[in-house]
Amino acid sequence: MAGLAEHENLFKRRCKWVNGPLIVGAGPSGLAVAACLKEHGVPFVILERSSCIASLWQNRTYDRLKLHLPKQFCQLPKLPFPDDFPEYPSKNQFIDYLESYARHFQLNPQFGETVLSAKYDSTCGMWRVRTAVGRRQAVGRKAEAEYICQWLVVATGENADCVIPEMEGLEKFGGRVIHSSDYRSGEAYRGKQVLVVGCGNSGMEVALDLCHHNAFPTMVVRDSVHVLPRETLGRSTFEIAVSLMKWLPLKTVDRVLLALSWMTLGNIEKLGIKRPSQGPLELKNTQGKTPVLDIGALSKIKSGEIRVVPGVKRFLHGKAELVDHRIIDVDSVILATGYRSNVHSWLQGTDIFNKDGFPRHPFPNGWKGSSGLYAVGFTRRGLSGASLDAVKIAEDIGRVWKEETRQAKHIIACHRRCTSQN
Repeated sequence: MAGLAEHENLFKRRCKWVNGPLIVGAGPSGLAVAACLKEHGVPFVILERSSCIASLWQNRTYDRLKLHLPKQFCQLPKLPFPDDFPEYPSKNQFIDYLESYARHFQLNPQFGETVLSAKYDSTCGMWRVRTAVGRRQAVGRKAEAEYICQWLVVATGENADCVIPEMEGLEKFGGRVIHSSDYRSGEAYRGKQVLVVGCGNSGMEVALDLCHHNAFPTMVVRDSVHVLPRETLGRSTFEIAVSLMKWLPLKTVDRVLLALSWMTLGNIEKLGIKRPSQGPLELKNTQGKTPVLDIGALSKIKSGEIRVVPGVKRFLHGKAELVDHRIIDVDSVILATGYRSNVHSWLQGTDIFNKDGFPRHPFPNGWKGSSGLYAVGFTRRGLSGASLDAVKIAEDIGRVWKEETRQAKHIIACHRRCTSQN
């Protein structure tokens, strides 16, 4: 019966042939691949589940957000940022750049299509990608479509879904609890005791923004973390690291960065923030953990405007009990607990990704799988890493596309000659 139902559903779906690769995701990574494919003359289709490009940036980021790295390290292939943009563009400026990028290359994603499953069909040598399309119908289900394609580019990225940790007693807390993806500004938290769970870049910036709106943030620091100044000696710390890595081993560069950090920020362990045993670049390479680039939160911690506490043992009504047995008053909780890949929820029958939804082979070798499968935006090296992979993917597909096009033209020409002779 199950097989019969699936057979009937197949005929209810709209079936579409994709003349070129199918790109899943219209964030920066998906746009970058599409633009590079355009340069190679390869047609494509982009599917995006939301109603806009770069939905993470447009719908799930706080108002004060700026790029953490200088713009030259964040621009996409083939089109740089406008000259009049500042070194660290704001959220809105970056969104404007991405929208102009999509217009410039006429990328035209298909919005409102959520990929339900993607599986390689070895019988026909093609990918079958099933999607839910648009609004729900009167019967309560969305219309479905199935795309058939030779190449599938996974561009859903590292930050597809929010991570919501299980925390004892949270259902009894009684106050407002949100993920940082739903946080816009501290205006609604004036005069409130706010517990920020997480001390990554988002947690630090949310706590800083709360200070600027006269709230009273307490930041939970459960794990060790590297905090580096965003700028050192008048230059971007990231830019310094990139320059040094051209001449020095990674571990040596790490020692230089930590020395510069100590000179600029002081001993952060006195503030309750423990550094990992591995250096910041080594940790990024081996575990994908991004160092925090400080833009002012540490000075607020030093002044006591942001309190730092260890992990939460459990929540009580209007309070939180910490692992050191202290109990603190809490009005609201903001979970700055990050995001995760959602690849395993829809991509079937492939081993390119590990259990965490990242390519098994580390950068720079994780961009290509088998049977025409590609991954972009999973390098854990930000926009620059995604751009490098986008260029490689487009070149790889472009070579095959041009050869197949040449062969097809040759066959057609031979057929025409035979026809004319007859």
